[in-house]
Amino acid sequence: MTIKFNKPFFATSLVLLSTEICIAAFLTEGFIRHTFGDFLVVILIYCGLRSFLNLKPLYLAIGVLSFAFLIEFLQKYNLLEYLGLSHNKLAIVVLGSTFEITDLIAYTLGVITVFLIDTMFGNSRTIKQTETHKS
Repeated sequence: MTIKFNKPFFATSLVLLSTEICIAAFLTEGFIRHTFGDFLVVILIYCGLRSFLNLKPLYLAIGVLSFAFLIEFLQKYNLLEYLGLSHNKLAIVVLGSTFEITDLIAYTLGVITVFLIDTMFGNSRTIKQTETHKS
C-alpha cells in the first residue's frame, strides 16, 4: 500500500458525497433513501479511500464490505443506544439505527459494482505499475 492522490476517484467521491447529502437532506423514505443510498455509500467509501491509497481493488473491496457489514450488525445490537446517541440525528443518519437484510444486499451489490468498474476500466493499472517499478 502506498499513498498516492488519484484525481478521478477523488472527483467521484465528491460527487457521491454530494449525492448522499442530498438524499439525506431531502428524502425521508422510499427506495432511494433506504436502499440506493446504502448502495452508494459503500461506493463512496471505496472511492474515498482509493483517492489517497494505492491498494489492490480486491483487498479494498473486502475491507469496505466488512466495514459496512460491521456497522449494520452493530445496528442490530443497538449501537446508538450503547453510545448514548439514539436521539442524535447526525449519528442516526451516518450510522443508521435499524438492522435490515436489504442493507447488506445493497452494500454487497455496491461493492461488487465499484470493484468491477475499478478492475475493468484500468484504474488498478496504477497499482500494477507501482509494483512493477518496485521490482
